[in-house]
Amino acid sequence: MSIRIRKIGRIGQITLQRPEALNAVSHEMVLAIEAALYGWREDERVACVLIDAEGHKAFSAGGDLQFMHETASKGDFEPGRTFWRDEYRLNAKIANYPKPYIALCQGFTMGGGVGVSLHGSHRVVGESSKIAMPECAVGLIPDVGGSLLLARAPGRLGEYLGITGYRMNASDAIFAGFADYFIPEADWPGLTETLIETGDWSAVTALARDPEDGPLMALRQQVDAHFGGATLTEIVGSLPADDWGSATAKTIRSASPLSAACTIELVRRARASGDIRVALQQEYRFTSRSASQGDFVEGIRAAIIDKDRNPQWRHKDIEAVTAAEVEEMLAEPPGGDIAI
Repeated sequence: MSIRIRKIGRIGQITLQRPEALNAVSHEMVLAIEAALYGWREDERVACVLIDAEGHKAFSAGGDLQFMHETASKGDFEPGRTFWRDEYRLNAKIANYPKPYIALCQGFTMGGGVGVSLHGSHRVVGESSKIAMPECAVGLIPDVGGSLLLARAPGRLGEYLGITGYRMNASDAIFAGFADYFIPEADWPGLTETLIETGDWSAVTALARDPEDGPLMALRQQVDAHFGGATLTEIVGSLPADDWGSATAKTIRSASPLSAACTIELVRRARASGDIRVALQQEYRFTSRSASQGDFVEGIRAAIIDKDRNPQWRHKDIEAVTAAEVEEMLAEPPGGDIAI
């Protein structure tokens, strides 16, 4: 298995070990992490949990989408649905874990990688951190509880980050509420050793520093002015014709129109509920239909399988997506909402 799970000293340590695949989170890894967390809840020898990853490029660039594409492209949608149900259950457990849950997130932290790290209580970023929810570009939506993280961002940054897939640096991530602490990555090995020896999470706060300002803070006023529109079409139509507005509109229009339109609605539903379980249930409504009724299979084909970067979405442009189609994708599934 591409993961190491162990009790060492005073901590439970989870280390992702698929650097050649940018530590993509597989179904097997999800189940192993869940089992470990269950076992450590009442274990007095485990004072806190630390999740980290091997390799410099990524903590985890996402879930194992290639596996789900292999089955979904053959018309078998259940393996993907099973993966998402189990993954979302883990995300909720992490968000409500009774012990400190410390995540060290270097490099790319996206999609499924966000789900196993950034719902924790102590989220650490460093110089190389690049955090994003880029799912609209592959025919999905920001899931693994990402809609709630986006909803908690200041102003309308949630809508902006969700439909553009903007890559946040350490400062951006802290400003947007996706991370808590900036610690220089050279200090991470020493921090790990201290945690193993003491189990004292205050070692994290002791090493935290102020990062250099990122660009997201400066964008806040523009984002708030344009991303509060009632619909995706209204948002894009309001963007200015300057360099930022043109580039932003181009990025949004390159994504799956259906995914982007549903993302706006999901972020707003999550903002209204403020509940991780509700957010995950709403996300599953979309992801469970993403292969059979959405753009998931085509999005993964274009980005990961054939890599032609030329997806043929079900809708030619964002204006073609109707409110009824958004409601259909986000309606309660025939069997009822999943239990989280």
